Amino acid sequence: MTSPAVLMKAWKLYPKKQLGQNFLADANMAAAIVGYIGLSDDDVVLEIGAGLGSLTLPLARQALKVIAVEKDHRLVELLNTELVAAGLDNVGLLEQDILKLDIPAFAKTENVDLTVVGNVPYNISSQILIQLMTARACIKKSILMFQKELAQRITAPPGSKTYGRVSVMVQYCAQVKVLTEVKAGLFFPKPNIDSLVLEIDFNADAGKQVKDEAFFFDVIKAAFSKRRKTLRNSLTGFIPGFDGNLSAKALEEAGLDPVRRAETLTVEEFVRLSNHIHSTYR
Repeated sequence: MTSPAVLMKAWKLYPKKQLGQNFLADANMAAAIVGYIGLSDDDVVLEIGAGLGSLTLPLARQALKVIAVEKDHRLVELLNTELVAAGLDNVGLLEQDILKLDIPAFAKTENVDLTVVGNVPYNISSQILIQLMTARACIKKSILMFQKELAQRITAPPGSKTYGRVSVMVQYCAQVKVLTEVKAGLFFPKPNIDSLVLEIDFNADAGKQVKDEAFFFDVIKAAFSKRRKTLRNSLTGFIPGFDGNLSAKALEEAGLDPVRRAETLTVEEFVRLSNHIHSTYR
C-alpha cells in the first residue's frame, strides 16, 4: 500500500481533524484485520469511512463486492484512482455520510446480509454503534476499529469504571470480542491513543429478550443519567408518575436492591428490570 503521508502530499491534501481522519498506514496490520474477517467470494462488505483505501483494497481482493462509504469528497477521487491502478472493479464508492445511509434498505437492494468493516471516526463512534444495533438484523458480521478508550467502554464488565450505557446496549445486542490492538504509531497522522479492533457478532443468540427494546434502552439511559446516584433516584421520574416510592418498589419486585448503582447491574438484570417495569408500571 502507498503511504498515506505520500498520497496526501501528492494530492496536496491534508487530514481533516473535524472528520476524525487518522489513516491506517501499515499494510501488515491492514492484512491482519481483513484476515480476521474470514471473507468468502460471495460476501458483500459495507466499509465505513474508506479513507485512502488501506482496508478497501485488501477487502476487495477477497469479497464479492465492497461498498465503500466516504464522506470527504476530496478522498473519493483519490481512492477511485487507487482502485483503478490496482485493477479492482468490484468496489462501489458512496460519497455519503454513513449516518444518513439506510443500511436495511441498502442490504435489501443487495439481497444479502452485510459484513460491516471500518476504522470508525472517534467523533461519531457512538452514533454509528447505535445505527448498527438498529440495523443488526441485516448484518452478518461486524469488524470495527475504535479508539481504545471507547473500545474499553464497549467491552467493560459490570462493576468496572468504564462500564456504562454503551456497554449494556452493545452487550445486549451482540457478543463482543477484542481481536487485536493497533498502536497509534501505525496511523497517519498519529492519534493520541491506541486503537482496538473488535468483532461484534450481532447474530449471536444472547438469550436476553426484552419486551420493548426502545423502552429497554430508555431504562438504561435513565439508570446511567445520574451515575453517582442509586438506581432508586436515577429511575425516579423517567416515565410519568414513576416517583421514588414506585421506583424502589419496582426494583425490589425485580429482585434488585434500590440502593445499587447502575454500573453494578449485569445486562440480564437490566433486561429483567426493564421487562418488569414495562409490564407493571407503564
